[in-house]
Amino acid sequence: MFSESLERALCAALQAHEGQFRKGGNTPYIVHPLHVAFLLARYGADDEVIQAGVLHDVVEDCDDWTLDRLRQEFGGRVASIVTELTEDKSRPWKERKQAAIDHAQDMSREAACVKACDKLHNLESLLAQLERASNPDAVWKRFRGGREATLDMDRELVGVLAPRVDSPLAEALRSAQASVEKLARN
Repeated sequence: MFSESLERALCAALQAHEGQFRKGGNTPYIVHPLHVAFLLARYGADDEVIQAGVLHDVVEDCDDWTLDRLRQEFGGRVASIVTELTEDKSRPWKERKQAAIDHAQDMSREAACVKACDKLHNLESLLAQLERASNPDAVWKRFRGGREATLDMDRELVGVLAPRVDSPLAEALRSAQASVEKLARN
């Protein structure tokens, strides 16, 4: 699986996300894009799609990264995939999430695969947090949309993404979403 380009992407993401942490915890943020890359590799993505997975949040979350820089350092295909995944953080949460759902219907197959692995890791992380929590309400308070709006948006996004990706990834995505939904309702 080693490639020089993927190693450069890993190093870039490590530097870009240095000092950032996952929502509501002390887990370094870089763990998320690494999991996305692992999932992409598991589901058969090629090297450039895995690079895009590693770098999928740098433009959105890191001041030193622009789409032009990404294109210069990692090429047009990686930058194009990341462009499709980048949210405008200046927009309100609900508006951003709805735009992501609407856009998922038309994004490239590669971007849909990265988005599905991104969502799968987020759902699996949420599930683990809810299972460990003595007070699940405290977990939901970390989400801008709260429990109901977050569940609604996740359900809708999974519904759009699952038909766009290969069956094993689609099933994993649906299963994770159903598990979160079930735990949230108990």
